[in-house]
Amino acid sequence: MSDTVLAGVLADLAAEGDQLDELVTPLTDDQWRTATPAEGWDIATTIAHLAWTDEVAVKAATDKEAWDAEVMGAIMNPTGYVDEMAVKGAEAAPADLLARWRAARPALVKTLEEFPAGEKMMWFGPPMSPTSMASARFMETWAHGLDVADALGVDLAPTDRIRQVAHIGVRTRNYSFKNNELEAPADEFRVELTAPSGDVWTWGPDVAGQTVTGSAYDFCRLVTQRVHRDDTDLVAVGADADKWLSIAQAFAGPAGGGRAAKGASA
Repeated sequence: MSDTVLAGVLADLAAEGDQLDELVTPLTDDQWRTATPAEGWDIATTIAHLAWTDEVAVKAATDKEAWDAEVMGAIMNPTGYVDEMAVKGAEAAPADLLARWRAARPALVKTLEEFPAGEKMMWFGPPMSPTSMASARFMETWAHGLDVADALGVDLAPTDRIRQVAHIGVRTRNYSFKNNELEAPADEFRVELTAPSGDVWTWGPDVAGQTVTGSAYDFCRLVTQRVHRDDTDLVAVGADADKWLSIAQAFAGPAGGGRAAKGASA
């Protein structure tokens, strides 16, 4: 992957982080405790998680001893370690938490820019290239930014930066099936998504027998499990494509339950 591609992803990541920073900077201490749609997480927990993950990525690339300690923590608490670190980080005063996140973001950028070309860095799943790590960090920043915006009642205008999320969403199709103990389809799907700018982004062969079409924004929200499928404009043709939209998951970890449909009873 070229330095130009990495630079583009890092620029998108920085812009997304800046947008979220603008949302949380003016909040009062009490507002930092506003619950988000992510169960059990408030705004402080969300920012603590983003800061921690950026910091851990730096450790994975630069400090084997520190990285090994994080891995051991995850082994000791495989289903709760991430939440544990987020809750612990959120105990800090909001000003300190914001400063921590602001320090972690450029440190990650510098680390990824300086990582040896052609090599991969360790992670909790498979090793990742710097570009893949930057894309993953963008996905999380964007998705958690939606959570914060929802908590504050703010509508964020979608941008074409979400192509980073859409690409991960398509590439993790087989992972979504396997993560739900299902056999992955043998053939590629054709995915055609309309970007916020109106451009059409495509993946897969023109002659694919199964397709997914709709808005890129809805697709990205679906694969990050920020919306119920019934509340999207996505259309699937083919049984496997239809199943994918019910289990799509672009992030690592156990199969998530997703969000309830609008109007669904609690």
